[in-house]
Amino acid sequence: MTIKHKGSSVRILRKYTNRRLYDTSRSCYVTLEDVKELVLNSEPFQVLDSKSGQDLTRNILMQIISEQEAEGHGTLLTNQVLQQLIRFYGDSMQGMMSQYLEQSIAAFLEHQDLIRDQMQNMIGAANPLTMMNRIADQNLAMWKMFSPTASEAAKSAASATDSVSVADEADGSSQRAGKPKPS
Repeated sequence: MTIKHKGSSVRILRKYTNRRLYDTSRSCYVTLEDVKELVLNSEPFQVLDSKSGQDLTRNILMQIISEQEAEGHGTLLTNQVLQQLIRFYGDSMQGMMSQYLEQSIAAFLEHQDLIRDQMQNMIGAANPLTMMNRIADQNLAMWKMFSPTASEAAKSAASATDSVSVADEADGSSQRAGKPKPS
């Protein structure tokens, strides 16, 4: 069984009480690894409870993430990130956080594709040291944008020195005139 969803058919998986998942379009049982492959292949699917028809897709996706985190593939969700996410549940900002996470991941994926494309264009043509030098130069340029230039620093130091000299001269002339030094 498949459902039309925004121009593409959504594969329906039914979850039975024995915790097995049944792919209605292929008429066979599937594993979480098979569901993970659907995700990796960007195939639309939905997991429904066989009795109630309740949508269980999120639960299955969370289970896949949990297994990935436990298998030592490197963690995406550190303890600190998970704790911070838990704090947002029930908070008035929960809806905004959900949207922010979706948009941030989409932007990251878009940026990731650009980086991959650039890396593919550079393979064989660029020396890794040259690439690191370019990055260092870009970082240095950014740093210089936020720090005063040498001439500006020299001017600041000179004006501070001039101010001190003028103040010293004023103190000296007031003392020569027999006036007490201001405190």
